Amino acid sequence: MKRSDLIRLLAAKGCSLHRHGGRHDIFVSLDGRKAPIPRHTEIQESLVKMIMKQLGV
Repeated sequence: MKRSDLIRLLAAKGCSLHRHGGRHDIFVSLDGRKAPIPRHTEIQESLVKMIMKQLGV
């Protein structure tokens, strides 16, 4: 999945950018859960599932 598509999906689910890190951006969900999103152009589906689970989406 492309990183831009993942960010669009997370925004639709109510998640927002918390801060920029060195190699990752930290996103936070509505209930306060945080997850790092790497800055790769393509993100593997297994990692996308793990990020969604961490954010509770």
